[in-house]
Amino acid sequence: MELICPAGTPAAFHEAVDAGADAVYCGFRDETNARNFPGLNFSREELREAIAYAKRKGTQTFVALNTFMRAGAEEIWYRGAADAVALGADALILADFGLMAHVAEKYPQQRLHVSVQASASNPDAINFLVDAFNAQRVVLPRTLTIADIARIGKNIRCEMEVFVFGGLCVMAEGRCSLSSYATGKSPNMNGVCSPASHVRYRKDGGELVSELGEFTINRFPAGEAAGYPTLCKGRFDIADSNGYAFEDPVSLDVMGELEALKAAGVKALKIEGRQRGKAYVAEVVSTIKAALNSPPDRRAPLLARLRTMSEGQKTTSGAYEKRWR
Repeated sequence: MELICPAGTPAAFHEAVDAGADAVYCGFRDETNARNFPGLNFSREELREAIAYAKRKGTQTFVALNTFMRAGAEEIWYRGAADAVALGADALILADFGLMAHVAEKYPQQRLHVSVQASASNPDAINFLVDAFNAQRVVLPRTLTIADIARIGKNIRCEMEVFVFGGLCVMAEGRCSLSSYATGKSPNMNGVCSPASHVRYRKDGGELVSELGEFTINRFPAGEAAGYPTLCKGRFDIADSNGYAFEDPVSLDVMGELEALKAAGVKALKIEGRQRGKAYVAEVVSTIKAALNSPPDRRAPLLARLRTMSEGQKTTSGAYEKRWR
């Protein structure tokens, strides 16, 4: 199975390539990119240099244009697609059907991958995208079990890619309204989930309070590590209990299911983390690459190293095992 690795900066891109990535995914420094954060992503010239470096090392580059086009401003996305094609991207990762139609018509030889943001999660939806736009790979939402993935794989006409490690975001993949409700910035349209400009921390007695927009997201007693305030990972009073209503602040890790994913027909394994630094990328990519190259019975010591790189140093298999509250 291919290992698809994140890069939010040119430095992280080089680390991913050098650590053994089969492909690196990245995006432009604008709203076409679902990780549109200050200080991240690529200018056109930086992407040109990154793609050239990857080609010299035998690594592919996937460019994510994975937000939804804004009415009246489609040219921003069209220009992003044109530039990515001209710079030599091996695949474009797209979510918007209109952009898929544009790319299929203007650049019929360009490889097209369906972003997880498109939320294509059943054979009918996926095969429609194959027939309509010649999609050659679908990145499946993190709301499916391995049994679900296996059933889909038997009934579709393209490759499957799944997330196996990193931040867990399962707000129906591409349909999240929580951040835009709190901040006015949509992760699906503007590419910004819980923008730093709307984040605040304050002391309240012996607790540290994290806020997003006008909302309190969490309260941390002394000694508890404080996480970044995203609404989906907030701690709330619910009936008679206090806890995480949507998701726990932990990272996805299903590296223990590699053989099952392979048997299900998965073509590529994806690491989340374009907002993480180059040291994280180097450690995670090299560790997972070593695990993939090792027999199953020798992987455990390698994969144990990933726990220290996880959010809150905790991991979950998430929807892959569907333990809903």
